[in-house]
Amino acid sequence: MSVQAASSGAFSPKLSGTFAAMLPALQGQTIAVVGHARPDGDCIGSQVGLARILQALGHTVVCANADPVPRLLQFLTVGIPFLKADEVPPEAVAIFVDCADHARPGEKMKARFPRPFANIDHHLSNHGYAEHNFLDTSASATCEILASLAFDNSLPIDPVAAQALYTGIVTDTGQFRFSSTSRNTFLLAAALVAKGAQPSAVGLELYERESPGKLKLLQRFLASLQMECGGRVCLGLLPLGIFAETGTQAEDTEGLVDYARSIDGVEVGVLIEEREGGIKASLRGKDPAYRLDQIAARFNGGGHACAAGLNLKGVTTEIFRARLIAALSDQITAVNLAKAKN
Repeated sequence: MSVQAASSGAFSPKLSGTFAAMLPALQGQTIAVVGHARPDGDCIGSQVGLARILQALGHTVVCANADPVPRLLQFLTVGIPFLKADEVPPEAVAIFVDCADHARPGEKMKARFPRPFANIDHHLSNHGYAEHNFLDTSASATCEILASLAFDNSLPIDPVAAQALYTGIVTDTGQFRFSSTSRNTFLLAAALVAKGAQPSAVGLELYERESPGKLKLLQRFLASLQMECGGRVCLGLLPLGIFAETGTQAEDTEGLVDYARSIDGVEVGVLIEEREGGIKASLRGKDPAYRLDQIAARFNGGGHACAAGLNLKGVTTEIFRARLIAALSDQITAVNLAKAKN
């Protein structure tokens, strides 16, 4: 599949036509590209990539998030304003990107945009909450969807947009290692490199600029790891106050849970963060059969089959841990039985 062939809708034939049909409705509008709380590479990459494409089409565009852009992703955002909900121009229409549900950007953003104009996402748990929904759960990243839509419709992708979209694909595929990585993923990555994305620069910014505090946080997480479910689950804990103790921030937890998953024989890695009045948990799996999105949904969370998360208020770590292990144990048993029958 060549980039030229993509103009006929080869990358995303089910979405590209309706996306093109939507664009005229944005004419003359101020657009807010909204991402989720605690943004990651796919979120910021999607926001910057889409903002640059829309700017090139002549639109006035801002990005909006409840939380600041993480330090390691700030290289993407030069020249793009990132605002909080109450700073967004009142006339703006919203396009939500990489937000699995309407509340994912935070309650203030949800209230500011009770009916988003559009929603572009790849999470299994996203059921469509906007006027226009562009959902592809087979895509490795929201940035993959956006790159598909841009190439299919011959939209302008400058080097900054290409770098942003490439970054989102790299981070959400675990550097092209995860099961969601497809032929399309590689073809689109190559097409973005042809548009100016620089893989070596992305690798340097993302993986060669860790702070000493992040390494201390990693040490504490590794020291907390415990095996559960007969060695099929590895769970680690970051206690309340750990960020102040190590001189880190919540964004520095990015990637820690992958160490728990990486152990031979482990199917699911878990990171539990203690928060004031509750907990946050991240789940990462090796096999989509374990449907971690369904596990997270039991605790009002969501995500992907191999990557999901949740936030709970008013529950202790001990109670949540026991409930989570029980849920994972039941899921592992059910999957094993299903595999045995086949």
